[in-house]
Amino acid sequence: MTSQCRAIVTETTGGPEVLVLREVPIPVAGRGELLIKVAAVGVNFIETYQREGIYPVRFPFTPGAEAAGTVVAVGEGVETFAVGDRVATAEGVGCYAEYAIVGADMALPVPAGVPLDVAAALPLQGMTAHYLMNSTFHVEPGQTVLVHAGAGGVGLLLTQMLKERGARVISTVSTDEKEELSRVAGADEVLRYGGFAEAVRELTDGNGVDVVYDGVGKDTFDGSLASLRIRGTMVLFGGASGQAPLFDLQRLNDGGSLFITRPTLKHHLRNVTERRWRSSEVFNAVASGQLTARIGARFPLAEAAAAHAALQGRRTTGKVILEP
Repeated sequence: MTSQCRAIVTETTGGPEVLVLREVPIPVAGRGELLIKVAAVGVNFIETYQREGIYPVRFPFTPGAEAAGTVVAVGEGVETFAVGDRVATAEGVGCYAEYAIVGADMALPVPAGVPLDVAAALPLQGMTAHYLMNSTFHVEPGQTVLVHAGAGGVGLLLTQMLKERGARVISTVSTDEKEELSRVAGADEVLRYGGFAEAVRELTDGNGVDVVYDGVGKDTFDGSLASLRIRGTMVLFGGASGQAPLFDLQRLNDGGSLFITRPTLKHHLRNVTERRWRSSEVFNAVASGQLTARIGARFPLAEAAAAHAALQGRRTTGKVILEP
């Protein structure tokens, strides 16, 4: 193995153009770490926030926490993995690269029957969907759920998982193409964003939904609250359209003793047991054909800037991946 590899490096905050392909030293697996040869990288909104400076990082910086690949070196003290194992992660370091470091505790075994490109598309969005419906608000059969961005990566996986649970799913999308994808995933009703709160009320006989899963943020925030039943729950887990506005808690009272929460994945991956529980249920569902992960766009590693532009322009469906 050579001592150099290609990686995306940014020296400063800015637009997608600051993502530059460079030759860098191949990292070395330290104690408790794995070095993986990256097969595919998941592209996520958090990396756009890091690139723009919304989430501070230290420069020079190589983005990427989600990837799948093959173990090529094992650090001291690692007993759970060996060279040649196939793994994925949502908690890697510098994964926009040909080689990346993954903590052994944060590595997720990829079962037979799940290709590595699909495995790279699953950890962040699949485990997000899993914690949203199992831990943040435990959905029960027969409940009605509103899922925003129904054709996005989380939306498509979450819809399938909710239908398997026996829930009624109402989704929102922006185009006819995305509506078709959401319906194929199992959505019972698919709405456009304009006037969605009023439409939700009509579809629920004026009652509203039990829970809203909102990863869009600023543009849907008020409508999401208005879509809830009395004592309903709003789960704000992202801000694809921008961060949600400052919020007067009295609105929860006025809306019917509502609940609101702002969870994140890292707080639902507290230890190896929790990681393996969530990831194994997601991966095994894919391996059995019960769950389908849609890879909506593939970009070569060198075109990371184009991948960011497509993601932020909301021109993508499903998962965006980079392939070294």
